[in-house]
Amino acid sequence: MINKYTEIVEKRIKNISLDKYPESLYEPIKYFYGLGGKRIRPALTMMSCEAFGCDPTKSLDAALSVETFHNFTLIHDDIMDSADYRRNNETVHKKWNLNKGILSGDRMLILAYQLLENYDSKTYHELTILLNKTAEQVCEGQQLDIDFESKLDTTYDQYIEMITLKTAVLLGCSLKMGAIIAESSIENQDEIYDFGINLGLAFQLQDDYLDVFGEESKIGKKVGGDILENKKTVLFHIALSKSNQKNKNKLISLYNAVDKNEEKILKVKSIFKESESHLVTKKIIKDYTIKAINNLEKLNIGDEKKQNLVEFSNKLMNRKL
Repeated sequence: MINKYTEIVEKRIKNISLDKYPESLYEPIKYFYGLGGKRIRPALTMMSCEAFGCDPTKSLDAALSVETFHNFTLIHDDIMDSADYRRNNETVHKKWNLNKGILSGDRMLILAYQLLENYDSKTYHELTILLNKTAEQVCEGQQLDIDFESKLDTTYDQYIEMITLKTAVLLGCSLKMGAIIAESSIENQDEIYDFGINLGLAFQLQDDYLDVFGEESKIGKKVGGDILENKKTVLFHIALSKSNQKNKNKLISLYNAVDKNEEKILKVKSIFKESESHLVTKKIIKDYTIKAINNLEKLNIGDEKKQNLVEFSNKLMNRKL
């Protein structure tokens, strides 16, 4: 079902006018759009708009705005992470240079707001306020993520706050934009937003789990990457709280080390299993997924529309756990 939205989004992206001067500014933007992606966020905007009884194509510019904002954050994230590859292609700053990465990312952010100018003043005002708040939260989440890299005393609750800001709020924003364009009630807007938050948290926590306990052939990347990068995901926080002192010290020592080998992955994974953090994480993922479905149940829309969103949620979460 999501394919019908992503196809519309892809076609609209190709029609965005980027043949402007200077070409050197717009070439990286064309390149990054061309790298593709799942287009989950714009699809959610259109799906939400249709769920509330409105023609989904009316939300297309807002959907593109969300996707463009998301791509802007990825370009700048790659710079901050010194990443060489994104979606199996060179990152913008690697293919060109650091200045080009910063400037083209900035231009994408501006484009995200320009896309909202196609709406009437009332809708534009509401959408812009929402995107402004979301952008603020995403920046706060990114800074917390950076801060946590050098800290071992962060808590589980702080981690949840960080991924809420960095990841989940943009899903909530995507869905709420569709509801705003459909002129749905404030209650519906709030519930669809909370659905996005809970689904986003479940999705991110599942990513944490699969990075350590997933199958490489199914997740499309090497298992244990977060461990090698010393990323203190939900598994780390749970293990730290549930381990005996010996394993706590060992875990902290492993995360203080710069080693990047298979042995480190196996040692950390062993502590995760002994503390049963992997089982606790699976339960937390399930709990957030249930919360998301409960949000849908409260929506004042037809059962068929609800079911479409439930099916999308199940498909999004149907990865090997």
